Amino acid sequence: MPTELAHSLSTLPAFLAYFGLAIGLTAAFVVIYLWVTPHDEMHLIRENKEAASISFAGALLGFIIPVATATAQSVSWFDCLIWGLVALVVQVLVFVAVRLFLPHISEEISNDERAPAIFLAGISLGVGILNAASMTY
Repeated sequence: MPTELAHSLSTLPAFLAYFGLAIGLTAAFVVIYLWVTPHDEMHLIRENKEAASISFAGALLGFIIPVATATAQSVSWFDCLIWGLVALVVQVLVFVAVRLFLPHISEEISNDERAPAIFLAGISLGVGILNAASMTY
């Protein structure tokens, strides 16, 4: 095996650990977010309701962006886990905050009203980007 290839593959265990942690955090986010939102996104998405898909995709990307930053900048898997959990809490709080200003957003998403879904997706992505940018050392 050439030395360059061996050297590159020597970091494979770290890659697998961080990637597995990121996938685990994402799975936890999905479960918690689906539990927190009063509307059933997965049911609505299966029924081809675009609003549910738009809002959920925005929240998911708003979570994944800071997790990617945490993965790239963390000093250990535990550090990555902590900042991934911070990203999870922040993204759940985004939904709670938007719901304070738009108390009927769940019903509107269930009715496939896209404007509130796009608004929620945009806020989720925006906060996710700010969250990621704030994760600097």
